[in-house]
Amino acid sequence: MGSIDRRTLMAALPAGLLQEPVFRVDVRLVRILATVRDAQGALAGGLDRADFRVTDNGVEQEIAVFERQSAQPLSIAVLIDRSRSTQRERAYELDALRRFFRAVVREGNPRDAAALYSFNFEVVMQAGFTRRIERLEDAIRRLRSEGATAMYDAIYLAARDLEAREGRRVMVVVTDGADTISRATFHEALEGLHRADAVLYALLLVPVKGEAGRNLRGENALIQLSTGTGGRMFYPSEAASLDQAFSEILRDLRTQYLIGYYPKNIPPSKDRFHRIRVEVNRPGYTVSARTGYFADALP
Repeated sequence: MGSIDRRTLMAALPAGLLQEPVFRVDVRLVRILATVRDAQGALAGGLDRADFRVTDNGVEQEIAVFERQSAQPLSIAVLIDRSRSTQRERAYELDALRRFFRAVVREGNPRDAAALYSFNFEVVMQAGFTRRIERLEDAIRRLRSEGATAMYDAIYLAARDLEAREGRRVMVVVTDGADTISRATFHEALEGLHRADAVLYALLLVPVKGEAGRNLRGENALIQLSTGTGGRMFYPSEAASLDQAFSEILRDLRTQYLIGYYPKNIPPSKDRFHRIRVEVNRPGYTVSARTGYFADALP
């Protein structure tokens, strides 16, 4: 029996029965901010493009943009919980926040800027993105503790503002982790962060080490928001450790890699969320980076 070539076979079959596999090519750039540590836990700032491997839904991607210690300016949105439950830690928290803002303004890129948001039963932008330290400190002095906690609303709204900023986008959330009144959901807050390409760092003000007095649901949500965007979670329990957390955040931001790629050859999927994996081709090295993006949320 003679063989039938593929072209003849496809022409003989009903339309739609046999189709070539379709792979999506997306011309939109996916940006990743990555922090790398070596086997001893020290920040690794001297890697090259060839040291990194990026996959999108399991498909390896070509790195089109690579910057070591990116010169792109930082926009840092600080969200501070001013609900009644955080009143006990207020004094040392605000002092540490002042020192953090001063470090942001005085170090790094001269175009770096910070904004301050507060949240309780409502979300208020206390100071828009600025390099004027007096404006930020005036906003800190106006803060008072009262009411409930709309943490997801704050994250969602601040992410929307960050989306319009150029350069690298970062969110720092200072809270006890208990969301009690938000209209936005956890998933809407997470999608807002991905839409803004924002990295979230969470400072959970819980001096109690055991489960008593802790909101574990809110704590787990913050862990997912921070690790899912390439950030970190901190548990400061006193003034010194809060200052240390702020300092570590700045060190991370000063040694970040900016990696970008144009998604290619991604098999079609009903899942809007694309899973990203960033690896370094060196033993013992670990990478903190966003775990994915929503396909329809790219700019």
